[in-house]
Amino acid sequence: MKSKIVELSSAKKHYFVISRGQKRRSSMFENDSIPTQSNWKSLVKKYQNSSNRKSIWQLIDSYVPFFVIWYLMYFMLDVSYWITLLLSIPAAGFTVRIFIIQHDCGHGSFFHSKTANTVWGIIASVFTLTPYHYWRKGHSIHHANAGKLEHRGIGDIYTLTVDEYLNKSKWGRFKYRVYRNPFFLFVVIPTLLFVVLYRFPVSSSKSLKREELSIYFTTLLIALVFALVIWFIGFQSFLVIQLPITILASTTGTWLFYVQHQFPDTYWEQNGNWDYTLVALQGSSFYKLPKILQWFTGNIGYHHIHHLSPRIPNYNLEVCHKQNPLFQKANTLTLTTSFRSVLLSLWDENQKKLVGFKHLKNPHYKSA
Repeated sequence: MKSKIVELSSAKKHYFVISRGQKRRSSMFENDSIPTQSNWKSLVKKYQNSSNRKSIWQLIDSYVPFFVIWYLMYFMLDVSYWITLLLSIPAAGFTVRIFIIQHDCGHGSFFHSKTANTVWGIIASVFTLTPYHYWRKGHSIHHANAGKLEHRGIGDIYTLTVDEYLNKSKWGRFKYRVYRNPFFLFVVIPTLLFVVLYRFPVSSSKSLKREELSIYFTTLLIALVFALVIWFIGFQSFLVIQLPITILASTTGTWLFYVQHQFPDTYWEQNGNWDYTLVALQGSSFYKLPKILQWFTGNIGYHHIHHLSPRIPNYNLEVCHKQNPLFQKANTLTLTTSFRSVLLSLWDENQKKLVGFKHLKNPHYKSA
């Protein structure tokens, strides 16, 4: 980014200069104490081994309860639809847990066997409504480019910088504000994404072209499974059971992904200053959830470790965190404090932090 002049006062014009390539001071580490790759790789190596026993048990304790609850939801339609809706909450929780299985399969960390990862990843995609190969590729792009200002938009929640927002037209600002509205961002968009958009290739990225066929393959599998269920119970019964599950699960999944990277002191940098270790340990949060929610979300709250080493299966993340003090320095969010991130919508390149739209009322931004 070129050097730029920032106005500090509208009454008296005082200025300071942000130089190209200005070094970021980490809030976790001093610049001379950032862990080297050789250091942290030696720490995570022993946790990267998947266990077929643990993986198979996770398949059982995720799929079996999901099927049982789904059947109970259908059974309760003749008793009270309110009970059916109440049961959609744990059903959505197990859907999120199944998504974590698909996620680990995509990283090749769930089973030792590449074939087993692919098969179970595809099976999970029917329940998560997420095309396995297409999502796997997009997610790998996210891991390779997380925290790079030049590579926003693929596999993450798109965020404008303050300057980019201010340079947009009124219509452009309005569209972005609608996009970042919490209801639209966490309810409307996720539902549309998983139900509609994941049925068609929508990305313009050339790197995802080879995986577009998996979208149609997954849609065909979903159509066959759903058609079979509808044949047995009818379309209306299927809709009133599956739709609330999908809405809750997609909203929860999007929220998890959001809060794992969007918090005030996260990490974003230009390519020249980007650091893989910092983007993992500082740009990804440790989302410290109550044990029951940690279980349903497959330990994905230990996201700082996951970004550091995606080959660690979800059931090894917690022990890795607890046994290594280095990883306990991560930006920690709780269920309560995480909601403070809801209104963070812009990246302030001067302050190196995420801010909300209210930040633009500051006189520094006279054109806001």
